[in-house]
Amino acid sequence: MKTVDDILKLGDPRLYEVCDPVKKEELPMVKQWVNDLHEAMEDIRAKYGFGRGIAAPQLGIMKRLFYLNLDRPYVIINPEIVNPSEEVFELWDDCMSFPNLFVKVKRHQSLTLEYIDENWEKQTWTVKGAISELIQHEYDHLDGILCTMRAIDEKSFKLRN
Repeated sequence: MKTVDDILKLGDPRLYEVCDPVKKEELPMVKQWVNDLHEAMEDIRAKYGFGRGIAAPQLGIMKRLFYLNLDRPYVIINPEIVNPSEEVFELWDDCMSFPNLFVKVKRHQSLTLEYIDENWEKQTWTVKGAISELIQHEYDHLDGILCTMRAIDEKSFKLRN
């Protein structure tokens, strides 16, 4: 069972690495990876009261994969962001790798995500607002970028109460 203790924390060098694409022959492993991601996210939800998505590198799985649990589970393999809007918005972002810290960032208001699902079928998903922000956050993890690196300025940090 994966828990909050298995999630890599801010400062772990693996969080800053660019992940490798998932290969089709690795698809049988994706189910276990997603199960591990789901368990860790459920533990974060229970302990901290937040969590809609988690990226594979946060568990040390250095693959271009993230998992969202919204109205239903989404398995996002080898995603590509296309057509991000020029319109951006500011928000206080949080992260399971530093659950007590908020970081003010700017994100695109909308985007289209092209990805492969758990059945190795191509998908296209156009989103806006909170889901757009979430996808950008998880996508950044796959490129070794944390929201701390996207802070608007040096005053864009606050602790969770």
